[in-house]
Amino acid sequence: MAMKNFLLFFLCLLPLPAHALTIRDDLGRAATLDGPAQRVIALYGAFSELILALEAGHCLAARTAADGDLPELEALPVIGTHMRPNPELIVALRPDMVLQLAGRQEAQIQTEALRALGLNVLTFTLESFEDIFRVTEKLGLLLDRRPQAGERVRDWKARLAALGKCRRGRAPVRVFYEVRYPNLLAAGGKGIVQEIIAAAGGENVVREPKKLVRYSEEALIQAGPEVYIIQQGPMNPAAPPPRLRPHYRDLAAVRAGCVLYVDEKRFARPGPRAVAAAEELARRLRLVADGLAPHPPSTE
Repeated sequence: MAMKNFLLFFLCLLPLPAHALTIRDDLGRAATLDGPAQRVIALYGAFSELILALEAGHCLAARTAADGDLPELEALPVIGTHMRPNPELIVALRPDMVLQLAGRQEAQIQTEALRALGLNVLTFTLESFEDIFRVTEKLGLLLDRRPQAGERVRDWKARLAALGKCRRGRAPVRVFYEVRYPNLLAAGGKGIVQEIIAAAGGENVVREPKKLVRYSEEALIQAGPEVYIIQQGPMNPAAPPPRLRPHYRDLAAVRAGCVLYVDEKRFARPGPRAVAAAEELARRLRLVADGLAPHPPSTE
């Protein structure tokens, strides 16, 4: 027993391999690799997009069912959905790192199941631009793409700073962001949509500090947004124009033709496209601030 303890003590003193890499995630868990990750599976599409932005798409070993719209990912094996990945398929693809999004408990249960199978899993929060910057730098370290990560983060920060200069001296435009209709679901005062709205010079009329807020039509009418934003995508695939909905035609934004349609994956996914989404929204909100309707009423 004494010899066994001595050997364990001796092994603990041995240095890690020369190129060993240890990364700690947002839950405080650490993963150590012998070197940069070579085969990565991202269980949330924004991580895949960030990896593509780092010119490391060759490191992606698979994708989720929701991410086939990006040409760079289309041919990759599909391992299920973000919330319900297939553990057997993931293990068979032999990833040296799996990336998961922090948040919903169901996703974390899946994450623990993958860890129990011996896989390295890192979990990160993505709710703000600062989160995007931080996670990009972590991925740069993980994939040996630190120069690319630094370049991307500097570019994104510079573009957001430019938006900040453009909105100086301008009153914010009051907006409502529709996540889903019917059973109205709104973007609240937390999350990347809120960050995009603020960066673009908007003021979200929904103040609850949550990413998603169930909202009543009565509260919407009382809030009286100047611009009504409708996301189009899997969560809101066939929303009718507000002018055709009972009660909505009396909203000032609808009467003025200030109804904007935006792409869900550009605006609601906290990835590289979020900065471009803020720039797009800023241009459209400036039309409102300058007294010009973003769309002719016939295209609402």
